[in-house]
Amino acid sequence: MGFYAALMDAIHAYTGLSPAAFFTILALSVMVYKTVCGMFVGPDEFNTPPTVNGVGVLPPSLTDHPPVSDPVQLGDVTEEELRAYNGSDPSKPLLMAIQGQIYDVSRSRMFYGPGGPYGIFAGREAARALALLSFDPRDLTADLEGLGASELEVLQDWEDKFVEKYAKVGQIVSKRNDQQSVADIGGGKAVEESEELEAKKEL
Repeated sequence: MGFYAALMDAIHAYTGLSPAAFFTILALSVMVYKTVCGMFVGPDEFNTPPTVNGVGVLPPSLTDHPPVSDPVQLGDVTEEELRAYNGSDPSKPLLMAIQGQIYDVSRSRMFYGPGGPYGIFAGREAARALALLSFDPRDLTADLEGLGASELEVLQDWEDKFVEKYAKVGQIVSKRNDQQSVADIGGGKAVEESEELEAKKEL
């Protein structure tokens, strides 16, 4: 009893509150603390996926797309062919070009894929649009005519970031030259036959 009385006297002396008021405030403080702590999770829990019946699950947004594969080198590609890599076909890589150089941006599908903030640039040459920070489809071109020094500097910053972060997988060409035309092959054969005929006549 002596300890209890001393404790009650100490509470009143240091807080100016009656023992009943002090313990009421203390209980309320504990309740508020518990409530606020329950609104947050620790670092370990934050990185742990939610579970259903003990099985981990991921939100649909993280499972809609196939896993990103290693970049595939495409070589020479026309602007028309590049448009097929705009993210509309999940089985194809996600590509975009800056000043004729094509980059695989599949690893950033959330930004450059359909519905992403930069999705308009996918499958297109975006040099002028990036320099102007423009989302106007008319600026999806490699034409830099009329741009100032500050805009060209912005474009260079973008290009440096792409070179550092993404794999270059090809370049834009006006038309494909990956094989000789039939006319060229036929013409070469005709020349060879003519030379053989001349040689026989000389014999």
